[in-house]
Amino acid sequence: MKTVATPTSARSAIFGYFSLFTSLSTLLCCALPSLLVLFGLGASVASVLYSVPWLVTLSRHKVLTFSISGFLIVCSFVTTYYVVPRIRVEQCSPTNPTGCAKASRMSKVVLWISAAIYGVGFFVAFALGPILSRLDAQ
Repeated sequence: MKTVATPTSARSAIFGYFSLFTSLSTLLCCALPSLLVLFGLGASVASVLYSVPWLVTLSRHKVLTFSISGFLIVCSFVTTYYVVPRIRVEQCSPTNPTGCAKASRMSKVVLWISAAIYGVGFFVAFALGPILSRLDAQ
C-alpha cells in the first residue's frame, strides 16, 4: 500500500524547512558576525565577508530578513501545533505504523531548532548592541 502525504502535512514540512533556512540565514547574516566581532575575531569576519559578499546585502536588510523569518516560524508553529492536530487524518503505512509519529516528531525538532536559532540571532542582532552600549556608558 502506498502512503499519500496529506496537503496539510506537506505544508507543515515546507514551513518547517523554510523557517529553518531563514533562521539560519538571519544567524549567518547578522548574529554570527556580531558575535565574532564581540570576541575579537574581526579579521575572520572580514575574510568571510570578502569570500561571501551577499551576506552584506542580507545584513543591510536585516529587519526584512528577521521579519520574514519570524513570520515563517510563527506560521510553522501554528500549522504544527494548531492546524494539523485538528484535521489530522493518519494515512500511515500498515507495515510501518510509527512512520507518521517519527515524521511529526522530526518536524517538531526542526521547528524548535529554527526557533532557537532565530532567538539567538534576534538577541545578538537587535538587543546585544544596546545592552553593551549601556554597560559601556556606565
